[in-house]
Amino acid sequence: MSTAERIFHSILYEALALIIGVTLAALFLQHDKSLLASLGVAFSVIAMVWNYFYNLIFDHLFGQDRIKRTIKIRAAHALCFEFGLLVVTTPLIMWALNLDFISALLMDIGAAIFFTLYTMGFNWVYDLLRHRLYPDKQLA
Repeated sequence: MSTAERIFHSILYEALALIIGVTLAALFLQHDKSLLASLGVAFSVIAMVWNYFYNLIFDHLFGQDRIKRTIKIRAAHALCFEFGLLVVTTPLIMWALNLDFISALLMDIGAAIFFTLYTMGFNWVYDLLRHRLYPDKQLA
């Protein structure tokens, strides 16, 4: 994938994640919606930066032919990505929502489970659509 496509991929991923994440947080949490939206935007920025570097490393380790990745590789990709985010986002949740560590961690784990599935689905659909639209173009 080129740098331009990695940036496009990351922005598309985060835009959809932000819409879904803030909507779900507003439905299930008893916190100010503008605070939740601000926290969502902060997480999106963190995730976009992490996504870019994480995928560079992952593609280097597991190859550029993303269409041939198995469900195990896709699951490992999503789980490791989300674990990396947990390290940074749990303290932010504690601070922004004034929660203790366990409450923030449980909340973050719940979000991580949802976004692990979202990550797998998004990337799989992206790869398949890209392959259909540009069958001769490698994902290098």
